Amino acid sequence: MGDSFTAGVGDPEPLSPGGMRGWADRVAEELGEGRGDFGYANLAISGLVMRDILEQQLGPALNLKPDLVTLSAGGNDLLFHRGDPDRLVATLDDAVAALSATGATVVLFTGPDWGETAVLGHVRGKVAVFNENIRVIAARHHSVIADLWALRQLTDPRMWDPDRLHFSPLGHHTIAAMVLDTLNVPHRLRPLEPRPMPPGNWREARAGDLAWMAHYMLPWMVSRIRPRADTLPRQAKRPLPGPPPGTRGPAPLVRPGSVG
Repeated sequence: MGDSFTAGVGDPEPLSPGGMRGWADRVAEELGEGRGDFGYANLAISGLVMRDILEQQLGPALNLKPDLVTLSAGGNDLLFHRGDPDRLVATLDDAVAALSATGATVVLFTGPDWGETAVLGHVRGKVAVFNENIRVIAARHHSVIADLWALRQLTDPRMWDPDRLHFSPLGHHTIAAMVLDTLNVPHRLRPLEPRPMPPGNWREARAGDLAWMAHYMLPWMVSRIRPRADTLPRQAKRPLPGPPPGTRGPAPLVRPGSVG
């Protein structure tokens, strides 16, 4: 369950639904290895705020009767909608309670540390408050914390997509390994160490910030103010459970149309 983070934006893969792979696919590939009865669904839809994620995805997730659920929400609220971190997490509490009541293992994500990122660093305090509230909910409902804030490898700019909002393939790989480690699941993912970055200077950094504003931030702001009428409706990445890409397994476990 989630938004563009869970949908895999920033990690292109033509063979994966929606053309993106992402950390969730990578985790599912490891969990499903050698298991013919394994089914993986991904209900994430890019661009959703927490309210929409819970309204649109909680019911279908419960209907699937999962053994494991990951839930990441709130990033779009904090970054783009001036969301209050205390109110956001208050809406999350009941959803986590409902998921936990099924007996499923629930994995919650803290937000990453954008403190070194130009422009986005202004939400660092809100993200920190949000994260502490996530920890309270996790403790209350015996959920697992996948701690992006503590994953200091993410401070490397190469872990991020050029838009600075999503993770690169390297970032998604690193997050997938962290999630599997958090679940104490043996896996084949190994840390990837990129080459050292060449030294830069202040002028290059500011030029990079201006290019980012022109190519990513300003077009995004315009799209929010004047959305295109011909934009296709956003859909869940993998609404029906089935074998992850790259693994062999049976046909989807749920017939089309049977999920609410």
